[in-house]
Amino acid sequence: MSTGLEASDGGDARELVHFVTQQTRFTLIANILQHPDQLPSMYELEQLNPAVSEATVYKHIQKLIDAGIVSEVTLPEGERRQGYPWKFYRLTDEGRTFLEDHNLLAAEETLQRIYETIDDKPEKMLKYETAPRPEDV
Repeated sequence: MSTGLEASDGGDARELVHFVTQQTRFTLIANILQHPDQLPSMYELEQLNPAVSEATVYKHIQKLIDAGIVSEVTLPEGERRQGYPWKFYRLTDEGRTFLEDHNLLAAEETLQRIYETIDDKPEKMLKYETAPRPEDV
């Protein structure tokens, strides 16, 4: 699939809008946006989607990466801590621009407020939320 991120052809843009608004993918984008650092780990994404298998979460994140909407960001080896994640997921600059251009980010602040109200997060998820994250993303 052509990413359509640079395409001026309206058909490609419509195809990408349809692609990113597929329920699981759009939920994962929302999860990234609502995360306090907008850099959740795979574990956090899995916990936020208990009705979806881990394999499905991974598959859809990979599809979003392949489309240029999301990127995987890793902590440098010297900054990694045992028992904490070191791979995180964020919107690419191009992905954010595309979503903004198609009015798909209107609820970003609301999503962040909703995330802050989740009070039954597992202890491991709370730990992962405070894990070191790459700074220059």
